[in-house]
Amino acid sequence: MNTLITCRHVDFGYEDRDAVVDLTMEVDEGDYLCVVGANGSGKSTLVKGLLGLIKPAAGELTVAEELRRTGIGYLPQQTAAQRDFPATVYEVVLSGTLSRRGMRPFYSAQEKRLAASCMERMGITELRKHCYRELSGGQQQRVLIARALCATSRMLILDEPITGLDPSAIQDFYRLVRRLNRDEGVTILMVSHDVANVIGQASKILHLQQRVLFFGTPEEYRKTAAGRRYLGGGE
Repeated sequence: MNTLITCRHVDFGYEDRDAVVDLTMEVDEGDYLCVVGANGSGKSTLVKGLLGLIKPAAGELTVAEELRRTGIGYLPQQTAAQRDFPATVYEVVLSGTLSRRGMRPFYSAQEKRLAASCMERMGITELRKHCYRELSGGQQQRVLIARALCATSRMLILDEPITGLDPSAIQDFYRLVRRLNRDEGVTILMVSHDVANVIGQASKILHLQQRVLFFGTPEEYRKTAAGRRYLGGGE
């Protein structure tokens, strides 16, 4: 099993403070890692650090060569303005190939085939001409995953992806992510407050409170004081 990302005593932060302190963890190929923690615990800062948007203030961050080459697909939290984006499904998905296009003014036939393939994988081919802002929340998430898969199918980072979805759409989304992970081998890192649901699917849990409260398997997490509190089981 290949290790894709290694953090050794890493600090991530901004000018006047560290938001993540002394982080040690590994993300292996095929992992389904769920990152949990209260608001302000450093989850969003961690995502920015793993995406290379901020550099470690201390420690060592190692990203596998294959991941540096292929990149990481990213599904950010959606704002109201983004949900109202006036473009077709096909246009949104195709925009995921921009990093491949480079300085060329037009998309290549290969990039268009990739977008079509990713839409098919997500079951949204029939929506290709629909306006993105007219879709349901669950459909929009499928479009955004297809877009992310156009960038890379090695690893996806999903930041609070179920926000605003109804219960049925949430379960559909989890089934979709589980299929990508188990059947297609896509490594998943998901930031979520919905621990009760994702703990049954994830292979690893990282609980942050600036520092690491826990990193390990869901089975081990359930036995810890932090896990019992966060899962509603008390001490």
